[in-house]
Order: sequence, then structure tokens, then C-alpha cells
Amino acid sequence: MRVTFLGTGTSSGVPVVGCDCATCRSDDPRDRRWRPSIYLELSDRTRVLVDTSPDLRSQALAFGITGLDVILFTHSHADHVMGLDDVRPFNYRQRGSIPCLGDASTLAALRRMFAYAWDPSTPKGGGVPRLRLLEVTGPFCLGRSEVVPVPVYHGTRPILGYRVDAFAYLTDCSAIPESSWPLLAGVEVLVLDALRHRPHPTHFTLEEAVEVAARIGARQTYFTHMCHDLPHAETCAALPAGVTLAHDGLVVEL
Repeated sequence: MRVTFLGTGTSSGVPVVGCDCATCRSDDPRDRRWRPSIYLELSDRTRVLVDTSPDLRSQALAFGITGLDVILFTHSHADHVMGLDDVRPFNYRQRGSIPCLGDASTLAALRRMFAYAWDPSTPKGGGVPRLRLLEVTGPFCLGRSEVVPVPVYHGTRPILGYRVDAFAYLTDCSAIPESSWPLLAGVEVLVLDALRHRPHPTHFTLEEAVEVAARIGARQTYFTHMCHDLPHAETCAALPAGVTLAHDGLVVEL
């Protein structure tokens, strides 16, 4: 499996509009963070996008994404779904609709937010993304890989993380229910939410994320969904072995 980090920032991205802090002014390209998303190329070449950030078009161009077989959604917040219309070039190239998988509340929100895509009065053709919404109710297979939905809490809202074989992606979480911990046993590479040092009601702090990473015990943990409070080089230097910040464009092979 090949994992490409398309975006590792929080909802405002980094740099933040109008901010002149050191991270937002940094010359380190790892401090430039698009909104959160990853792209998976599975062992049988199935191509999986996790979330459609508002930066999807730029991400696809920057990282050479030319094909897309399925989209997994973690939840329906704007920074995770508002690039959905930008899947249209994949529809043209592949001459077909793209399956979109998520929980029931996320699929319902997508139907509201992108109602024109299903409105029979909308002229069809090139101006409408072609999508098939499929509800995630338990583990399923993509190609030869098993995908296990991992329920987590984003504040008080239940959302989904995903485990694909020995890889797990848990973005936008502030708590992991006890029933989900066994689903993470044996994970080798973990991606985990780590917003900042200060407490936040809907995200792990960096320190909380370090504790969660230690409990899961993956060989390598990458943090994502960072705000501008966490400069890349300085933050990574203080993290324990086997734990680091991800950055846009990072590629990990499993």
C-alpha cells in the first residue's frame, strides 16, 4: 500500500489568511498545509481518496492524481467534503460514477450540500459530478484489502476513522470509545489527529495524541490536522521515537 498525504492542516489551512505568525511566514514547505485528506493506492492498485477537501483540485494537480476508484468519507464538515465537485474530471476520464462511502449522517449531508448532483432538473453532462452513495455499516472489502470502519468521537459527534489492512487513519477525533480500541490492535502505521498544544473541545491536543499513539503502539505514527501553532521542525524535534508530524506530499509505503 502507498499512502500520500494530500493535506495535513486544520480547517483554515496553513498559512492562515491574515496571520503573520512564524509558522505562517515559514519558508519550510512542510509548514504549508492544505485541508486534510489522504490518497491510498492499495496492493491491487485500487485508488482510494479519503475525504474531498476544498483543496482537492490543487492537491490532485500537485501530487499527480489521475485516477480515482472510490471515496471514503470520515464526516461531513466543510474541510472534508467541499471539494466533492472536483471529482468531475475523474468521471470524464473513467466514464463512470464514483462510489462514495460514509455513515448515514454524512451521506444525508452530502445529498443536501450537493443537491444539484441528484436533482433531475439539473442539466446532466459535464457540469455534475457522478456519484453513488453507499452507507458504511461494517467492515467491507476494496479490492483485496479489508476496510474496517473505526468509530471515534469528534467532540460529541460520532464519526468514522478507517483501518485498511495494517494502516489506520483517525482524523478529527477527541476521543476513542472503548469498543474501538480492539479494532486498532496490530496497526503498523497510524495517522492521528493532533491539532495544537492548547485544549480543544473536538480535537486531540498534541500531548493527548502522543498518549493515544503510545497506547495503540504502531510501529510509526504520523500526526495530521495541525494548526499553525505547531511548526513542523520544532515540533518533530520534541516528539518521541516513532512519532512525527506528517506533511503535505509525504508518501509512506507499507
